[in-house]
Amino acid sequence: MKKLISFLRKKIAIPTFFADVQLRVIALTVLGIAIAASIVAMILNPIFGIVFLVAIILLVGVIFYGFEVLSKNTNRYVSDLSYRIKRGEQEALIQMPIGIMLFDKNYEIQWVNPTLQKYLGDRTVLGHKIAEVDANLAKLITSHPGDEVNRIVDWDDYKFEITLQEKAGALYLLDVTHSAKIEQRFLEQQVVIGQIFVDNYDEITQSMDDQSVSNLSNYLTNRLSNWANRYEMFLKRVDEDHFFVLAYAKALSKAEANKFQILDRIREDTSAQNFPITLSIGFAYGNDDLAELAITSQNNLDLALGRGGDQVVVRAKDQQARFYGGKTNPMEKRTRVRARMISQALQGLFTQVDDIYVMGHSHPDMDAIGASLGIRRIAQMNNVKCHVVLDQSSIHSDVQRLVKEISRYPDLVKCIVTPEQAVELATPKSMLILVDHSKPSISISPELYHKLEQRVVIIDHHRRGEEFPENPMLTYIEPYASSTCELIAEIFEYQPTDAEPLNKIEATAMLAGISVDTRSFAQRTGTRTFDAASYLRSVGADNGMVQRLLKESPNDFIQRNHLIDSMEMVKPNIAVANGEEDQTYDPVLAAQAADTMLNLSGIDASFVICRRLDDMVGISARSIGDVNVQIIMEKMGGGGHLSNAATQIKGTSVAQARKQLLEILNADDTDA
Repeated sequence: MKKLISFLRKKIAIPTFFADVQLRVIALTVLGIAIAASIVAMILNPIFGIVFLVAIILLVGVIFYGFEVLSKNTNRYVSDLSYRIKRGEQEALIQMPIGIMLFDKNYEIQWVNPTLQKYLGDRTVLGHKIAEVDANLAKLITSHPGDEVNRIVDWDDYKFEITLQEKAGALYLLDVTHSAKIEQRFLEQQVVIGQIFVDNYDEITQSMDDQSVSNLSNYLTNRLSNWANRYEMFLKRVDEDHFFVLAYAKALSKAEANKFQILDRIREDTSAQNFPITLSIGFAYGNDDLAELAITSQNNLDLALGRGGDQVVVRAKDQQARFYGGKTNPMEKRTRVRARMISQALQGLFTQVDDIYVMGHSHPDMDAIGASLGIRRIAQMNNVKCHVVLDQSSIHSDVQRLVKEISRYPDLVKCIVTPEQAVELATPKSMLILVDHSKPSISISPELYHKLEQRVVIIDHHRRGEEFPENPMLTYIEPYASSTCELIAEIFEYQPTDAEPLNKIEATAMLAGISVDTRSFAQRTGTRTFDAASYLRSVGADNGMVQRLLKESPNDFIQRNHLIDSMEMVKPNIAVANGEEDQTYDPVLAAQAADTMLNLSGIDASFVICRRLDDMVGISARSIGDVNVQIIMEKMGGGGHLSNAATQIKGTSVAQARKQLLEILNADDTDA
């Protein structure tokens, strides 16, 4: 019986549409109903039942035949469509403008389409390793960051968007050379606006006769015009000491590659004639709004001037500024007009506030404390209450001794408040004065700054950095000055004469601030530095007390010498010393060690790296002027002067900070 059933299955083909379960159920259901209806019809009327049964059989036959024809047509259509799709895929792989390569795990080429073959030339590639066919292409594949990650690469004279499927052994290259050229042309033709300012034109020309002034003016115009023509820039002189520049980004890139040697050329040429001229330049690009672009270029110029001049600041929209030049110390200006203007501006601001808060940087030194006390006295002269913000838990021994001396002056003691008290007491009608720094992040109380950030005044002698209050009410930054105390001492000359002058401890603190920052008047001193010191002595500054305040403890002396003992000459003229990972040092101690190292023969720049009390790694940098330590420290997140700079790094070790410093020192542009 089983053999018969098997034979019938082979001989009688079941319609293909019965492979579908749903169709099979429907067909059997309909067939069952038809049979039942036929039986009922034969019972009622045999003749009608026989006719009905014959009709049902014919209908079922027609339906079976129709479904069979439909199934064959469908299969034929699907087969034809599958063939066309497969053929289309093959044609696409061959004709599509994307280079395709298949390779095995040994990087042997198994197949390439004609598009990629066109870039490989007429050579035979199948069965050869990719490195044998084209070493550059093999390098692109092996250096690819991962599967199916698109990126733009250069291969020979072309640019491709590369996609690599490492597991599948497939490489896809889309030629984007044309679009890349369009993009490059767009970037190169972005409008650049520049501002050029002659830093010391007025000071130089004051002592010159008309013919010499005319010769100098012609020299500047000719030299700058030749420079602009060389880089295809438009230059227009808008004032005696001010030039306007219009250019494309391509020209700016060429000037940057040359590191703006026009600064050195003009300074050297004019110095040879005994009237050294320096330039400050601000360039801006990357913005379609020309008005905003002009404002940005002016801000960049202001930044260059705030950093002491003789440098270029280049900045695109939403990018960090790039600095060039700044190789010389700022020249001292002989006029006191600015000091008088600042004094008058301060007096005007004092009438608009209820009280004043003044603070220096965290871990304040003598200059910051002395400047704070000087501002407090100026505010008192103008009948305005002033608070000195001081965190006595993080001060060096010399400042501790000063605070002990201040305790003998009750009026001063009650004006000193902690950062927490300042934040609580400050009101919307208060004003904040930042002294000896312009970076809010290193203030004694950043919280107080954020509370009063719309009512901030800055008085500082450090070169301005990128981090800067957005809209200060008044800015007095003079990088040529020896110290902030020097700047504030000059302001006293223009205060009310009937007011109570500086007392002994205030004058002594300010004199100590000048003494610390000038290393006992040995560095960065000018005529105005000695004038300020003379004024402070005339109002009671005690030089003996200054010496006592600045005395070094035996323990500090030992630690400082321990740091110096680790000194290593990393370059013929540069020394680096560093402390242990598990040992903390006071920042002032590190600065003193760097100063001492600079006094040694053959050292033009010194760096001291150590862990600070706040668990950050600090670097103190000093230079005699030949090495710009400010730019080096800026690359590590800090700042300062050309010859005196520092940085603090969070979340790193002393060894890592040293490694980063050495990488910067060994870079080709260290002297930029």
